[in-house]
Amino acid sequence: MKEEQRDESMEMDHSMHDSHEMDHSMNGHDQHKMGTAEHHHEMDHRMSGHDHHEMDHGGMDHSMHMGNFKQKFWLSLVLAIPIIVLSPMMGMQLPFQFTFPGSEWVVLILATILFVYGGQPFLSGAKMELQMKSPAMMTLIAMGISVSYMYSLYSFIANKINPHEHVMDFFWELATLIVIMLLGHWVEMSAVSNASNALKKLAELLPDEVNKIAADGSINKVKLQEIQHGDLLLVRAGDKMPTDGQIIKGSTIVDESAVTGESKGVQKLVGDTVIGGSVNGDGTIRLKVTGTGEDGYLAKVMDMVKQAQQEKSKLETISDKVAKWLFYIAALAGILTFIIWLFATDLPQALDRMVTVLVIACPHALGLAIPLVIARSTSLAAQNGLLLKNRQALEQGNQLEYVFLDKTGTLTEGKFTVTGVESLANLDKNEILKYIGALEAQTNHPLAVGVMNYLKAEKIEAYQAQDVSTPKGIGVKGIVEGHQVILANQKELERRKLSFDQARLKDYQAQGNTISFLLIDDQLTAFFAMGDTLKESAQDFIKELRAVGIEPVMLTGDNQEAAKAVADYLEIKEFYSQLLPNDKEKIIKEYTDQGKKVMMVGDGINDAPALARASIGMAIGAGTDIAIDSADVVLTNSNLQDILKFIRLAKRTHSKMIQNLWWGAGYNIIAIPLAAGILAPIGILLSPAVGAILMSLSTIIVAINAMTLNV
Repeated sequence: MKEEQRDESMEMDHSMHDSHEMDHSMNGHDQHKMGTAEHHHEMDHRMSGHDHHEMDHGGMDHSMHMGNFKQKFWLSLVLAIPIIVLSPMMGMQLPFQFTFPGSEWVVLILATILFVYGGQPFLSGAKMELQMKSPAMMTLIAMGISVSYMYSLYSFIANKINPHEHVMDFFWELATLIVIMLLGHWVEMSAVSNASNALKKLAELLPDEVNKIAADGSINKVKLQEIQHGDLLLVRAGDKMPTDGQIIKGSTIVDESAVTGESKGVQKLVGDTVIGGSVNGDGTIRLKVTGTGEDGYLAKVMDMVKQAQQEKSKLETISDKVAKWLFYIAALAGILTFIIWLFATDLPQALDRMVTVLVIACPHALGLAIPLVIARSTSLAAQNGLLLKNRQALEQGNQLEYVFLDKTGTLTEGKFTVTGVESLANLDKNEILKYIGALEAQTNHPLAVGVMNYLKAEKIEAYQAQDVSTPKGIGVKGIVEGHQVILANQKELERRKLSFDQARLKDYQAQGNTISFLLIDDQLTAFFAMGDTLKESAQDFIKELRAVGIEPVMLTGDNQEAAKAVADYLEIKEFYSQLLPNDKEKIIKEYTDQGKKVMMVGDGINDAPALARASIGMAIGAGTDIAIDSADVVLTNSNLQDILKFIRLAKRTHSKMIQNLWWGAGYNIIAIPLAAGILAPIGILLSPAVGAILMSLSTIIVAINAMTLNV
């Protein structure tokens, strides 16, 4: 790899972080000047008001939370138990059932309360699905419980009017269906971890108060909401940057890892821009405010995350697709059954057959088919270092074609440090580092910070240096232990016509490291490499990923040359370099718009929009909270092999889902025609009691099958 001049390598590409460069590409809104108080208030409001990943089943997350399902389940179970004890199952008296004078009134009252209270989320969900013209699970459940209740109410009145002709009721079915469906939703939602609000946490990156410089030069502490465009702020060492801005005085090294995910400190000089939420390093600077509220960097990231999440939430789950078709089939079968039996017999018989068809079509097994698999798979995932936050990830994971990998922190360790020290003379490693540390201790560029942190970790005390200077195009030089010492770049070596075995650089260059050389009294003594170390498992991971038919793609803000070196070393065929934060999301969108199933793996705030946009977003556990909250899956151990575990688990989970859906829906495929009386001409008619037994067996089989899932 061709080495750049050391002083040039220290200068970062500020355009990567320049908020002005991202104007309309980030969110498409025209920027307008506005008081910061309004901007910040609006930003806070929008950050705190967004829901995270939507759960499934007709948008039930809009009206229910996990705690509500849990509460509704237990209270509904209390109501259901006496109903189950006091009423027959589809006309069949069970051994534990008994009655007493007035018991039918108790059943009616309890069933009415249960229908209104326990059935509310399903009725509300059905209303929403029908408004969206997309009936699914909620509509199917609502149809079942509504028919059960209305017909049972009719049977209660009919039996009171004419006690000699008993009309069968479905109070037992109503109670069990509501309780089982509430249990299914509670199991599913408790299995999938509740996501905290990623967007709200963006606001937490900014300080509450800032140091504003008044026109007379005085410094006053004011609320962040009071800051406007053009204001001057004082940001001391260690403080968070309160807004996007431009440095007008001073210089510093800025830690942007919480915002961009890049571990390398960025040197900032007068005229350079900074991002709100990044951390000032060791220098005090004066800042001119250029972006606040909704035109600041964090707000733009928020808009992108919000938009991506909303679009992805429109995906339809497998169970909803099955439920949609089952709803249409049950409704059509019920109507045809009523018409045919009305002409063949009489109104009571036709009504009885139609209701039997609709009640038998109630998705007891179907309602548990997916939640039980989700509960089992999330438990297995947690045992293997994976936290599943969105059930759709398991379904999407079965069809993955591409995995997009953020380089820093995902393929690498995320720590800019000394990656290698090679002696070219007779000095040992510790002695070499003492000389290097002597000069680096006198400078404040990112490379020097990495060196000094490394020495501190290794407990190596550097020598003292005098007359340290940084001549342009050379590096750093000074007097150490009575010797003239220079830390030079490769161009300086070529200028001095100093040669050595270039093969020793190959492995370091292949991983995109920056190489510097140690000259003592004009003699080439050693070289050292600095960079973000690739994870040991990275190469094997890429090979295994390709072996299962998934193509890896690397995304990085590094320059083309450095990115190509890493890609070649890892044998990654596709990679994108010199990316601005919003570019990652754009690239993901290009693939998803073509119908490709893609997974994005990242760890920084700049990865959040891409994580939300991808078919599956996977966050590294050591990453930022915002990245984690924008993802569907979190790697708790930051182990690349866990990605492969997730893919295997997703494929096996998908297989179990399909099996359970066949068991759940298969029961209906057989039971509905028989309940409708398709075999009545040859004397075979499915009785309600037999239908209830089949329904129970189907539910048991679904539960057992779900428990057999393994990684």
